[in-house]
Amino acid sequence: MRHSRGKRCAAVLALGLLFGTVAPLPLAAAPAASKAASVAPRIRYDAAHQLFRIDAGQVTYAFGVDADGMLQTVYWGARLATDDPLGAARVSPGHSSFDSPGSTSPQEYAGWGGRITIEPDLKAHFADGNRDLVLHYASHRIDGDALDVELRDIRLDVSVWLRYTVDPVTGIIGRSARIENHTAQAMTVDQASAASWNLPAGDDYSLRYLTGSWAREWRLQTRAIVPGATELGSRRGTTGDQNNPWFAIERGGQWNEEHGEVWFGALAWSGSWHIRVDQDVLHQVRVTGGYNPFDFAYRLAPGQTLQTPVFYAGYTSDGIGEASRLMHRFEMNTVLPQRADTKLRPVLYNSWEATEFKVDEAGQEKLAEAAAKLGVERFVVDDGWFGARNSDHAGLGDWTVNREKFPHGLKPLIDKVQGLGMSFGLWVEPEMINPDSDLYRAHPDWALHFNDRPRSEGRNQLVLNLARKDVADYVYGVLDRLLSENKIQFLKWDYNRNWTEPGWPDVAPEEQQKVYVAFIDNLYDIIRRLRAKHPGVEIESCSGGGARVDLGIMGLTDEVWPSDNTDPSDRLSIQDGFTYAYAPGVMMAWVTGSPNWVNNRKSSLDFRFLSSMQGGLGIGANILEWTPEENATAQRYVAEYKRIRSTVQRGRLYRLLSPRDEARQSATESVSSDGTQAVLFAFQRQGYEAERYPTLRLRGLDPKARYRYRLIHGEAAEGTPVEASGAYWMNQGIDLKIQGDLQAAGVVFERVRA
Repeated sequence: MRHSRGKRCAAVLALGLLFGTVAPLPLAAAPAASKAASVAPRIRYDAAHQLFRIDAGQVTYAFGVDADGMLQTVYWGARLATDDPLGAARVSPGHSSFDSPGSTSPQEYAGWGGRITIEPDLKAHFADGNRDLVLHYASHRIDGDALDVELRDIRLDVSVWLRYTVDPVTGIIGRSARIENHTAQAMTVDQASAASWNLPAGDDYSLRYLTGSWAREWRLQTRAIVPGATELGSRRGTTGDQNNPWFAIERGGQWNEEHGEVWFGALAWSGSWHIRVDQDVLHQVRVTGGYNPFDFAYRLAPGQTLQTPVFYAGYTSDGIGEASRLMHRFEMNTVLPQRADTKLRPVLYNSWEATEFKVDEAGQEKLAEAAAKLGVERFVVDDGWFGARNSDHAGLGDWTVNREKFPHGLKPLIDKVQGLGMSFGLWVEPEMINPDSDLYRAHPDWALHFNDRPRSEGRNQLVLNLARKDVADYVYGVLDRLLSENKIQFLKWDYNRNWTEPGWPDVAPEEQQKVYVAFIDNLYDIIRRLRAKHPGVEIESCSGGGARVDLGIMGLTDEVWPSDNTDPSDRLSIQDGFTYAYAPGVMMAWVTGSPNWVNNRKSSLDFRFLSSMQGGLGIGANILEWTPEENATAQRYVAEYKRIRSTVQRGRLYRLLSPRDEARQSATESVSSDGTQAVLFAFQRQGYEAERYPTLRLRGLDPKARYRYRLIHGEAAEGTPVEASGAYWMNQGIDLKIQGDLQAAGVVFERVRA
């Protein structure tokens, strides 16, 4: 439903509607069905104060139009009573002649123009040389749990439509912007954010964010927010593991996993991105996120538009642990492509560690037979099955089956795998090309490049320019043919280098920097089209480990690969950091060989399995080398995992002991959504003197219910009751006998039914 200023506003005011929806304008048809009158709308408009209010979950978010026509944040925090007054947005008095109201007002979406000196959401220049853009409220429309607000420049026919969506359960709000050029001249967007989030003024904020590099991803960083700016981002063409597009901001000195105010968010974009956290002269905190402005220019001819990604954010007063659980629930129920019907992740076997590039039909069949005996549910052939792919020097781009390795194609192997009761999966890296490939020899212009400049290789490969329609059509076509001709249920979609020389010389110079947006838009489109035509196929997002994990790619795939580092001790830190932003239900974790190839560290099979069982369980070791005892151990753990995986993948995660900063111990607990089961994993990397392992006090149980425990592995201290109340396990806790280096225990708590 839409509202405009002027006569329409006066008419609404005459009706005296407070916090109610307004009559629709002809712009958009009213929805066919309306909610029951007894259910209060989650998005409301107070016409008297020109105030928008969103109430969902445990959160209230409000913003309004000030006297200057700017859109300002009024409130974002714990949910308020329906009749609590918030008043109108007020023009900031500014601070001095150097810090005008335009810079000290908490604007929802600021154009770079007028008196603004803060980080703008939108900066543009026009063909006539003008670079001034001042955005005022023009109209709005409400449609269920979505709100669209139109901003317009004070002179030019430029509109920015702000989109707000709300998740009724978690209170997480999604925001994006659509920039429309209705002028008669070209408009070039130099910088575009999806949204800005404004927090109350204060001097006691701290920022958490995630950093990393290959094989050591997901390092949680914390720093105080002080006057100035902190910038996070990627210039790599895709998300990157140096920073991840997630943030959390906590207030006060008493916050922890369970207590304290936390504002948190994540950008749903898989390309170059940018998040900036500012504290201004009035100690107001502002978080702005969207496209990375570095080397960015997006030209809009008259009538053209640019749609930004979505920037999601939420709030809780119950600590960073609850912030994570809200994100997990939102991702599993709303972001993933299958959403509420999301399948549990099957136990997977991947052939890479066993064979590397030396794959062939006979060898893969032997591995499949061994995997099936362990209880594996999905068998994946990794790199080396196609083209002249005998090393990483050749073959990328030539997505045809290597007939020397598979004389009759993939069908005999697929039939074998499926006959053993497993689904079949395949590794692909479709966005890349080796110079030593038939495709590159035929189309060298298809790689990202600048004319008459070097082409820098990474892992002996170049990046295909998916911004080109012919390249995107080719990639879709070869994958569609592969899926149409073979009974493939899963693709491990890899991406093993960053962009360099990001040229697009086939279009006019003023259009070439659109490559940063067009590439990712076409990537998303390819995956959408494949999923629509092959709805039974599931996809894993992988990028040399966790270099492309974000809510954008997650909205199109079923699981992600957080790191190539499979050492079970290192993985405790990697998986811990991952879960601050992303759900364990999408996090794949493999049991691989010992000593581990990353660091030559030796560990027991028990430790390796328990570490990997905290996410989606996979096996990547050369199982043909396992002893009968190791096979029996693996069979037992796979069977145990199937009994608890619903809780691990879909339950509520509690981080009891953090492995951060090389801490010696780690412990996590997952509680099923119905509270009937809890799973505890406890680890000790290194024993120290005669210290006992810490008592673990569980969380999230029903204090009045009774729970019986059983051990997956390990031993409880003498005198531990087999059954006790939830209050007992949460307050008295459980002591486990964990001594020595690289030791672990797994405990399952089942609620006793009356």
